[in-house]
Amino acid sequence: MNREQALEIVKQQMHEKRYIHTIGVMETAIELAKIYGVDEKKAEMAAIFHDYAKCRPIQEMESVIKQEGLPKDLLQYNKELWHAPVGAYLVEKEVGITDSEILQAITYHTSGHERMTMLDKVIYVADYIEPSRKFPGVELARELAQEDINKALLFALKRTIQFLMEKDQTIYPLTFQTYNAVIKEEITE
Repeated sequence: MNREQALEIVKQQMHEKRYIHTIGVMETAIELAKIYGVDEKKAEMAAIFHDYAKCRPIQEMESVIKQEGLPKDLLQYNKELWHAPVGAYLVEKEVGITDSEILQAITYHTSGHERMTMLDKVIYVADYIEPSRKFPGVELARELAQEDINKALLFALKRTIQFLMEKDQTIYPLTFQTYNAVIKEEITE
C-alpha cells in the first residue's frame, strides 16, 4: 500500500481537523525516522493509521475492547486511550496491515509501554509535537525531538501526566510504567 492509498483510507475515517493532524504526524514521523535510523515506510504507515479509530463511536470502541481480547482494564481509564489499541486491531482487520511493529506503534501511541522500540518512540513523539499542536512547551519538545528522542519522550510523558493530574483524571498505569522505564534508561546512559 502506498502513501496515497493509505491517506485515502484514513480520510474516510475522520473529520478534516483530525486528517490535518494525521498529515502532520506523518510528516513529523518521517523526519524523526530519518534522524533516528527508523524504517521510514513503517514510520509513515504507523503515523497515517495512528488515529484510525479516533472518530469511531465510544460504544463501538468499548465493544471491540470487550469482545476482541484487548486489555479490559482500559475500560476503567480515560476513553481517550481507547482509540489506540482499538485502532491497531481495526487496522489489522479492516485494512489488512499485519506488520507487528506498525501495529505496536499504533497500539501504544497514547500510553507508551516499558520496552518502547525506536519506532514506538517516533510515533509517540510525532503525535505530541506535530505542527498543528499549540500548547505551552511544544517548541521545547520539538527541539528536544531533534536532539534526543528519549528526552523528548520523557518531556511528553511528564507533561501528559501533569495535565491529567491537573484535570483530576485517572492515569493509565502503563503511562507511569513508561515514564519509569524512560527515567531508568536515562539514568543508566
